[in-house]
This record gives sequence, structure tokens and C-alpha cells, in this order.
Amino acid sequence: MEQDDHELLLPLVDEENICLPLPINVISKYWNIELPMAEAIETAKKYSGFNGSVLIEGIESAERHGLSCKIVHSSVTELKKIIDSGIPPIVILPGIPEITQHASVITGFNEEENTILHYIQKGNQEGDQQEGAIPQDIFDNEWSEEGRLMIILAPSDILSSVKLENDSSTKSNRLCFESERLNILKNSSEALESLKQAIQLDPNNSTALHLLGAIMNEQNSPDCVKYYQKCLDINNRSYLTYNGLGNFYLKSNQFEKAEDCYNKAIQLDPKRSAKIYKNRAYLREKQNKNFGAKEDLKAYLKYFPRAPDRGIIEQAIREL
Repeated sequence: MEQDDHELLLPLVDEENICLPLPINVISKYWNIELPMAEAIETAKKYSGFNGSVLIEGIESAERHGLSCKIVHSSVTELKKIIDSGIPPIVILPGIPEITQHASVITGFNEEENTILHYIQKGNQEGDQQEGAIPQDIFDNEWSEEGRLMIILAPSDILSSVKLENDSSTKSNRLCFESERLNILKNSSEALESLKQAIQLDPNNSTALHLLGAIMNEQNSPDCVKYYQKCLDINNRSYLTYNGLGNFYLKSNQFEKAEDCYNKAIQLDPKRSAKIYKNRAYLREKQNKNFGAKEDLKAYLKYFPRAPDRGIIEQAIREL
């Protein structure tokens, strides 16, 4: 049987670091570029205590060693064109429970089975599974929660030959990744400036609007509401925005509004976060909706079985 040819063969890689995330390392090796791990280990020292990846550090490392980068809001149709032009793209997807987001390399697609193929690293034994197939509709639903954000890394001559739908927004999107780094380094005023600049360049950048709302929410500023709202006007599937808005309303004791936002987030993706159920349980209890609160606490433990506060939650369930 002839193999589906919408598939790229990527190298098996298991080395990663917070400043050289696995997807960046895989793509660089695909283009025969070795990114020095020692450099990433050195850079990582300034992020001590941070648990996650700093994608912009990996991108900048790839650029220093000869690759070019574009970051765009895309579509499944465009994703397929990019794969067929020989470029494996990186997409931003919802994280597994309690991890906000993760970057995933797309290695191909299968038209017959209507699936999108992901790069999966399972150990480094020969013959290990290297791909995971996800039904296209499920993939697109999940990807849309992150505004269908895509990172393309390739040699500049190859990258410049690819025509992209939202090419003009790449600078605006890059500022979002730079602002996340600034935020991790606790430079929130610079992060805010970066995001305002991103929105000036592209007023419809849902990622920038969400991130600006999130920083203002951290600062307990009611201004976060208008940015969250603008983000939802552009991408009404932004799970993190509904969740963030719910958290703001919860902090300001606007329980009905908070519950409405949490309901919308849970409707989009019931398994994405356990904590959202604990938050909704709290506000339901405040409104004397004890049955709903009890069900939410059960859901919290279902999705976060190793919760450090498990004993307290079980006690609360018994008392409701």
C-alpha cells in the first residue's frame, strides 16, 4: 500500500531545556542545525524557579544559528500547505491539565483518515512511536482555543517562498512571546509596553489582547475586562480568557458573572483545568448552590487526583 505523502520525517530527539524546548530542538535538527545545549543551560540560569518553557529563547537561539522565524494566527488549510512545502510547523495547543499551554510539532496529515499527525517523543529506543494521530476536528477545536497560533522556523530562502494569510502580524505576535519572557522575569511594566505595541501593530491580535488582560488582572485592574472582552470578540473560543475573566469577577465578588464565564470555559473544554471547578464550587457555595458546589469539588478531584488539598476537599464534599 502506498504511504500517505503528506508526512515529514523528523529526527528523534530527547534533549530539551527550558531555553531550548524540544519542538525548537527537533525543528533545528530537521534543518541540520545543532543548537548548543550549553548555551541554553547558561541562559536558563536567569529563570531559576520557573517551571515551563521560554519559547522565545529557543526561537532566538535558532535564529542565531541560521534559521528565520514567523509567528502567525493560521488555519488548518494553511497548516497543510506549509507541511506540503516541506516545513514542519509548531503549533500552540492547550496544555495537559494544569499546564497552561504546550508547543507541539506537526509532522503531517492524513486526508483519508482525516487526522493531523503530531511529533511525540517516547524514550529513545529504536522503533519508538514518533507520531500521534489526532482527528482533525478535535485538533482544530483545541488549536482554536489558542487562536490557532503557529511558529514556522526554516532557512530564510525557504521561509520567504511561503505565502502566509496573516504574514503582516508576525511582528505583533513575536512581541507577545517577548512579553511572556518579560513577565516571567517579573518586568511587568515592560511586558505591558510590549503588548501595547503588539496591539498598535495589529488591533485584532487576540493573543496580545488576552495577555494584556491577564497582566492587568494580576494587578487587580478592572481595565482587564475590556481587553478580555475584545479578545473574545475576535476569538470566542479563548478558554484562558473566559477563565481569566471568571477569576477577575470572582476576586471582585461578582459571583453570577464569574459563574457565567467559568461555565463558558468548561463548555469549551471540560478537562482542561481542575482548578476552575474548585473556583466555581467556591462561588456556588457562596450562592447556596450546594449540590452544584459538591459536584464541582468531585470534578476537581477527578481531574486532579493528586491535589495537595485532597483531604480538605474530601471533608468539604462530606459537609456539603
